[in-house]
Amino acid sequence: MSHTKQPAEKKSKETLRVETFSDGVFAIAITLLVLELIQVLHSSNGEGVLQICLHHWQSFFAFAIGFITILVCWINHHIGLEYIKRTDTNFLWVNGFLLFVITLTPFPTAVLAEYLQKESKTALAIFGFNYILISIAAYGICMYAYHHHLIEEEEREYYYSYKLIYRYALFYNMIAFALCFVSVIIPIILYIILFVFFAAPKTFASRLHRIRMARKKLNNK
Repeated sequence: MSHTKQPAEKKSKETLRVETFSDGVFAIAITLLVLELIQVLHSSNGEGVLQICLHHWQSFFAFAIGFITILVCWINHHIGLEYIKRTDTNFLWVNGFLLFVITLTPFPTAVLAEYLQKESKTALAIFGFNYILISIAAYGICMYAYHHHLIEEEEREYYYSYKLIYRYALFYNMIAFALCFVSVIIPIILYIILFVFFAAPKTFASRLHRIRMARKKLNNK
């Protein structure tokens, strides 16, 4: 079965409204990240542009990480909504929790920029805790949509695999968060791996789906 994007006209009006509103919140969250860089310019104390960039490299690094985080979340949210054909009030609240966490992301990003050198483990842990919240929210959306039949029946088997990758991501982020108090390099490597996998969630979910189907065939023999 093909799991390509469904035509927009097959989506219900409320689903399209959820996606449009959510896209606006993601855009605002990304815009808020830039404010940290603007503050760096205001506190330049007469330094040249090149000196500012060199002396405040951590702010630019944190901005890049924050931007990638929100972008990857938007990609996953967008793809997840491709399969959701209807909504209800409770789903709006679950989706709202994800948007709430996304709007919080500029704060741990600012903490990471300010304290990356001073208190690196604590700053990374605060940023990592935000990843746990994002994982809870993303898994919550998938779990609610799956168990409350907001997805077409023919897509449920595949969507279960899609839901599983967020369950795994939740435990993965908990481990990375715990390691933030022990090391700085290891959690950063783990988060980079996380970015790579969830930059293309369909590929990840499709591979998991094929593995699950192959196991089912073996068990049915």
